[in-house]
Amino acid sequence: MEHWEIILFFLIIAFIYSSVGFGGGSSYLAVLAMYSFPYQEIRLTALICNVIVVVGGVYIYVKNKQTDWSKILPITLVSVPMAYLGAVLKISQETFFLILGITLIIASLLLWIKTDAKNNEETSVYNEGSLIKNGFLGGGIGFLSGLVGIGGGIFLSPLLNLMKWSTPRKIAATSSVFILVNSISGIFGQVSKLSADMDYVRIGSLCFAVFIGGQIGSRMSLNWNPLVIKRVTAILVLIAGINVLIKYW
Repeated sequence: MEHWEIILFFLIIAFIYSSVGFGGGSSYLAVLAMYSFPYQEIRLTALICNVIVVVGGVYIYVKNKQTDWSKILPITLVSVPMAYLGAVLKISQETFFLILGITLIIASLLLWIKTDAKNNEETSVYNEGSLIKNGFLGGGIGFLSGLVGIGGGIFLSPLLNLMKWSTPRKIAATSSVFILVNSISGIFGQVSKLSADMDYVRIGSLCFAVFIGGQIGSRMSLNWNPLVIKRVTAILVLIAGINVLIKYW
């Protein structure tokens, strides 16, 4: 496989992110955007890798009963069809990279924002929002997720924290479910119009790399500061976003 170093990058990203409960979709896109791969392959690869890494986290959240389905469903039910629509929408490669560059820059800003990590469920007051508001939020992020090739958690989680939507733990659980279902929906949209330019050996190799990295990271108790990881990632994602815009503007 050409550019074998990407396998190592993906393994490390999955290892670090899974060890602190993240998915890593934006970082996969940021790495892939630095190479001249077909844009449809970039989207499909990032979505599949997202599913592989985040499915374990969703299982743990469900097992520990941290998923509040009455709050998750209004957001995800609208986001799933919108993610599919975003994935099947026909756009040019130049348009894709333009949207991707802008998306990465916005994502880097959201990653940089420090939200309150305290989890005092008894004294805090949360604003759950209306069904319509949650539906619009989920639908909008879902559409962008399918269009670009991310799970959407990088946008949903910071916004829900800023809105004081629920406890940090329940927001993390909601984001994990959101990433999983939207990534799956986006994959279905992508496979409906696969390009002949795709390198399936490369896609399979990267998926295997994130599986290994994700499994190791999720099973290791690492005392890493999630905020530090988020902000280092924010800088890298920002650089990748600016580079994409300069290259394809």
